Amino acid sequence: MNGGGDGASASAAAAPLDWKFSQVFGERTAGEEVQEVDIISAIEFDRTGDHLATGDRGGRVVLFERTDVREHAADRRDIERTDYSIGKHPEFRYKTEFQSHEPEFDYLKSLEIEEKINKIRWCQAANGALFLLSTNDKTIKYWKVQEKKVKKVCEMNLDPSKAMGNGPVAGSVSTGSKNCLANGGCKERTTNYPSNDILFPSGGFPSLKLPTVVTHETSLMARCRRVYAHAHDYHINSISNNSDGETFISADDLRINLWNLEISSQSFNIVDVKPANMEDLTEVITSAEFHPTHCNMLAYSSSKGSVRLIDMRQSALCDTHSKLFEEQETPGSRSFFTEIIASISDIKFAKDGRHILSRDYMTLKLWDINMDSGPVATFQVHEYLRPRLCDLYENDSIFDKFECCLSGDGRRVATGSYSNLFRVFGCSEGSTESTTLEASKNPTRRQVQNPTRPARSLGSLPRVLRRGADTSGTDTNGNGFDFTTKLLHLAWHPTENSLACAASNSLYMYYA
Repeated sequence: MNGGGDGASASAAAAPLDWKFSQVFGERTAGEEVQEVDIISAIEFDRTGDHLATGDRGGRVVLFERTDVREHAADRRDIERTDYSIGKHPEFRYKTEFQSHEPEFDYLKSLEIEEKINKIRWCQAANGALFLLSTNDKTIKYWKVQEKKVKKVCEMNLDPSKAMGNGPVAGSVSTGSKNCLANGGCKERTTNYPSNDILFPSGGFPSLKLPTVVTHETSLMARCRRVYAHAHDYHINSISNNSDGETFISADDLRINLWNLEISSQSFNIVDVKPANMEDLTEVITSAEFHPTHCNMLAYSSSKGSVRLIDMRQSALCDTHSKLFEEQETPGSRSFFTEIIASISDIKFAKDGRHILSRDYMTLKLWDINMDSGPVATFQVHEYLRPRLCDLYENDSIFDKFECCLSGDGRRVATGSYSNLFRVFGCSEGSTESTTLEASKNPTRRQVQNPTRPARSLGSLPRVLRRGADTSGTDTNGNGFDFTTKLLHLAWHPTENSLACAASNSLYMYYA
């Protein structure tokens, strides 16, 4: 594998990025009541970064497309797309949306399955069409989004000035005959027989009336190509595409299944951590992701704070891992909350495949897959909340699942926090970059005001703030924070320093 050591060293002295607000979609007005179904629950850039998808708790997928790509197409021919010094202002616009999932009810288990989108993953585009996977707790769907030309009957190709000249196409000849009645009288009967002579109208030859079909506009059509269902007994927490472009994995609490994109009727169980006796269960799978370039490798994290790297070439059932990444517990530091805050909520591979980024409740950790003795870097995100773990447990905030992401060049990492804040850290050797920003039009504002309505997180179990629990406080810098507003979902543009963050029902875009 190729490491990024030389590039990291070269950027060690790089100055922290100056983040600027770019755009916002779905911004709340003062006093606006936010509907639960509108809260964003998933976000993902495609491989090129020219498209962005979000999913919400109402089961909808919304697509955005970049508009400044065409404007700078000439410039981009001469500049490598991974050049982070361009500093261009990225601009996105709404493209389309569709209803991906509907609420269901499992009558066999008496279980209500909500429509909330848990994850979205882009697949390889083909023939001008976009493909993506979306999943709720139980069902994965494969979508194709393509432009369709809307054709309408515009008019008839008949010249109005000649319309009056059109007469009968064929003439007719009348013949007369008499019917004799019973009383001795007679009645003339007229019969029309078509003649062989065609009588054309005086205005000339008749016009043939045909409709004219004209393409008025193009519209985006989303079509569900396949549904991958009935393969998980527990809630799906992850889906990840393989680099081979043909397969993907889906993970729930106890199992990871391997699918072929073209086959929805069967999947292969490649990881199963379910014990023979459920009372012996000590950990669950929390996140899983394929290696970005090696189609035989994937990693998954657990609720005990470990990351396992597995190689599918070793065995059909990957019940043993190739490498285990976990940090040794400091003697004497164990408490009631130790295992809860150690649970990893999200993992991401770096673009080069050399590093894995993991996010637990308190920290971000960067792991080198060639070194399993411990993380190569640890970034403190919520250390200031350690004195308040009891409050966090009481109001269920300690179970919030924050996502993480890496920049395309691997030099920086980012994750979210409370009060709609997100943090960016430099992970190059010698870097001390640590920036905290707010998901708002003024991202550098540190004093955060409480929003008009809290955005609550729904996980596998409903987590409602208990009456009387304290949901506010101050951090180490004296700035206020609110447990009820949280930035759980964010994504880094694959080739530029651009971030998309989801704060409640609003999508904020930033660039540096």
